[in-house]
Amino acid sequence: MVKTRIWTAALVLGLFLSLPAGCQVEDVGEESRIFAMDTVMTLTYYGQDRESGREALEEGVAEVYELEDLLSATAPDSEISALNEAGQAHLSPDTAQLLSAALELCALTGGALDITAYPAVEAWGFTTGEYRVPNQAELEELGDRIDYTRVSLDQESASLPDGMKLDLGAVAKGYTADRLAKLAQERDITSALLDLGQSTILALGAKPDGSPWRIGIQDPQGEGYLGVLELEGQAMGTSGGYQRYFERDGVRYWHIIDPATAAPARSGLLSVTVVSPSGLACDGLSTALFVMGLERGTQFWRDHPELEFEALFILEDGSLALTSGLKDSFTLAQGYEDREVEVLS
Repeated sequence: MVKTRIWTAALVLGLFLSLPAGCQVEDVGEESRIFAMDTVMTLTYYGQDRESGREALEEGVAEVYELEDLLSATAPDSEISALNEAGQAHLSPDTAQLLSAALELCALTGGALDITAYPAVEAWGFTTGEYRVPNQAELEELGDRIDYTRVSLDQESASLPDGMKLDLGAVAKGYTADRLAKLAQERDITSALLDLGQSTILALGAKPDGSPWRIGIQDPQGEGYLGVLELEGQAMGTSGGYQRYFERDGVRYWHIIDPATAAPARSGLLSVTVVSPSGLACDGLSTALFVMGLERGTQFWRDHPELEFEALFILEDGSLALTSGLKDSFTLAQGYEDREVEVLS
C-alpha cells in the first residue's frame, strides 16, 4: 500500500496568535490566497492605506504567476521545460538570474544541492504521484545524470547534455519571495508577510504593531507545532522528510534526493529550517543542509559566515539543534518543553 501526504511545515501564526478575539485579517491588511507553484500561497500586505496595500497585493500576485510560467519544470510551456526538452533554450533575464544563483549555491554546497537531480525525482514518482522504488542499477544510471557542473549558462542561453534535466524548485519560491519583497518596498510597503507555501516565508519588516512575526514550526513526527520562531525583516525556508513522501513495505521515502545516491537523503535529520535575509538562500540551503546532516551542516554554517544564515535542525530522535543566532528568537511550544535543544556555536 502506498501512502502520501503533503504538509506545509511552517504555518503562519503571526496573524492569528496575537490578534484580539474576533479580529479578522481583512480588518488590518490586504490579503490574497492563491494556488501557484504547486502549493497554496498567502500574501498579506499592510500599506499606509487600503489602496496602497491593495495595489501591492495585486502586483505581487501577478508577479507570482509570471514567474511560475517561466520557472516550472512541470508546466509544458515554461522556459525550464523547454530547456529540459530540447537540451538548450534562450532564457529570460529572470530565469537566467535564478539559474546562475542556483548553480552558485550548488557549487558552494559541494553538490549537496544539485538542481540536476530532477531525473531521479521523476524516477521515484514525485512529479506524477505514481510512486516506485528504483532498483540499484537504475539508481546508478540516474546518478550518472546528476551533475550541476555540466550545465552550461552563457548570459541568457543555457544547455544540458543529453539525458540530463534540471529543476529550480528548490530555489524558485525563495527567489519569488525576494522579488515580491523588492516590489513591495518600491511601493513603500514596510510590513508584509509572504507565505509561499511548502515552507517558504518572508517577513518584510515587523508586524504593523512593531512586534515580530511569529511562525509555527511543524513537529515532523506529529500534527502540532513544536516551536515558534520570531521573524522580522528575514525569510525562512524549511526542508523536511515529512512534507512529501510515500511509504512502501514499511519504509518511508521522501522527495529530498541525495545527489550522491539518486535516492531520498538519509542524514539523520527530519527537517531543517534556515533563516536568512535572502529567501533564495533559505530555500536552497535548507535542502542542502538536510542532505548534509547535522555534523556537515553545522560545519558548513561555521565555514560560511558571509552567507548570514542561521539554522534549526530537528533530528530523528526528536531532539533539536539550533545555531547561536536563533537562541533568542526560537521557543518551544507548550507540551514540547522537555525536548532537548542544543545551541551550536
